[in-house]
Amino acid sequence: MAEYIAPTREMKFVLKHVIDMAEISELERFQDASEDIVEAILEEAGKFCGEILSPLNVVGDREGAELTKEGVIASPGFKEAYASYAENGWTSISGDIEYGGQGLPVTLASAVYEFVDASNMAFSLCSMLTTGAIESILAHGSEEQKNTYLEKMISGQWAASMNLTESGAGTDVGALRTKAVPYGDGTYRISGQKIFITWGDHDMTENIIHLVLARTPNSPAGTRGISLFIVPKFLINKDGSLGAQNDAKCVSLEHKLGIHASPTCVMAFGEEDNCVGYILGAENKGMAAMFTMMNNARLNVGIQGVGCSERAWQMAVDYAKDRLQGVAVGATKPGPGAIIEHADVRRMLMTIKSTTEAARAITMLNAKALDLGEHHPDRLLREKYTGLADLLTPMSKAYGSDIGVENASIALQIHGGMGFVEETGIAQIYRDARINPIYEGTNGVQAMDLVGRKLSMMGGNHWRAFLTEITDFAQNLPLEEEFSAMRKNLKLAAASTRESAEWIVAQHVDNMRSALAGSVPFLRLFSVTVGCYLMAKAAAAARAELDNGNPDTDFLEAKIISSRFYAQQIVPTAVGLKEVIMTGDDLFFAIPSEKM
Repeated sequence: MAEYIAPTREMKFVLKHVIDMAEISELERFQDASEDIVEAILEEAGKFCGEILSPLNVVGDREGAELTKEGVIASPGFKEAYASYAENGWTSISGDIEYGGQGLPVTLASAVYEFVDASNMAFSLCSMLTTGAIESILAHGSEEQKNTYLEKMISGQWAASMNLTESGAGTDVGALRTKAVPYGDGTYRISGQKIFITWGDHDMTENIIHLVLARTPNSPAGTRGISLFIVPKFLINKDGSLGAQNDAKCVSLEHKLGIHASPTCVMAFGEEDNCVGYILGAENKGMAAMFTMMNNARLNVGIQGVGCSERAWQMAVDYAKDRLQGVAVGATKPGPGAIIEHADVRRMLMTIKSTTEAARAITMLNAKALDLGEHHPDRLLREKYTGLADLLTPMSKAYGSDIGVENASIALQIHGGMGFVEETGIAQIYRDARINPIYEGTNGVQAMDLVGRKLSMMGGNHWRAFLTEITDFAQNLPLEEEFSAMRKNLKLAAASTRESAEWIVAQHVDNMRSALAGSVPFLRLFSVTVGCYLMAKAAAAARAELDNGNPDTDFLEAKIISSRFYAQQIVPTAVGLKEVIMTGDDLFFAIPSEKM
């Protein structure tokens, strides 16, 4: 199995020509993110991921994390790789300068994160969770908390975990039972158990900062009564040194389908009635702090899906070029040829390639919207990009993670019987990718969020303006034949999305269940429409580069072909979802539950 090769040329093209990252680097805060700096960081990240992280991917799958009496021990080589990862500054790319970070855009950090994920998804999850915790402390923490935790978390010296899920509660966070009792000295005593805690314990860093959702005494029922607490693995002395181990530990590891090197822990807090926690933000306002973590994680999980899809593409195309089998229809050479010459194999390869590129562009535009929504000096533009980020986050998470699974499955199919055995490695990508549609709010939850909340925000101004932007772009595409189907299908997709959205919004008044019944296909339709828009941008930019004499003809011509394939082969299937979306919920509930 060949090692991962980071698609640095592809990522540079997306950042420069598709999402126009120059709009970010023009801001005073991000002037250091010049084009040459971005390119240098991407190149170095690609090398690190290919040389250090990728070889550990199969090692971690075969020799997963282990729970011992002393705690969880990381897979062989992971601790050393993490030390090098932190030492080389990969944990601090977008970290706040005030706390030792590099202060570069989230967009650039997101691009690097795709490389990390594609090379070793299990490894990438540790830093992803730490990034989410950093954002939550930065947004909701006191000055003392920021000064205590952020510098060492940003540097990679300390890691973090998110402790939300409980047995019997699951997605219904409001049903959690973990308790937090005030102790009288500004601390709380935490007691309860959390399940499915990714990287809840390990030996890669000297401390782990757990963020734990819990209830204080007499708190309101449901989500209104939830607070968020900082619970360090090791308590921290006033001088910043580490003290005694807290009463928080991993009591078991889950045996999982994939990501074996990522320890998924059952965490017990307060078994000895001495788990010390510190409230983060206001009491009973834990959901707001949690969503700061969750929104960051949702984008990153979508990027994980793109990374899995990219890795699947590389493995599938390599195998298809090497595997000799049969004589393809239309072959010009006698005797068996490589399976890449067969039409259906080409269909599968082009599906993986084009959807990976579309999903990548969506996640990078999402990251750009976050950067500009937070930092642009113009209030109206901040509102515009914040609204765009609100729309794109469920698309990034759901479309990116779904594509990761779908394309890993297609890549396994291309491998044939060899894909079903472990030695080729593609089975690991499929198994690892499968968690992403479940993580951080299932993709059904993402669809409910888009349909039930995001479409009605600001009276629907954001999505209507975005669809108008897409339609206008389609209308102004070049008139040459190579753009004709793209122009037609992009306009059709935008119109179908608009009609579906208007129908859904109308259901909010009388039949929200009917709106939710079509939420998942609507999320796919909207995502594919945005994907086609960004692929069309890529094709137009590639054509302009070719016309201006750019010598990288193979790459640029392939970019146009991939965009045309997406418009002609992927978009029509999504447009057909309009009828599905607008059918309503009648047949969903026509059979009584007890008779199912």
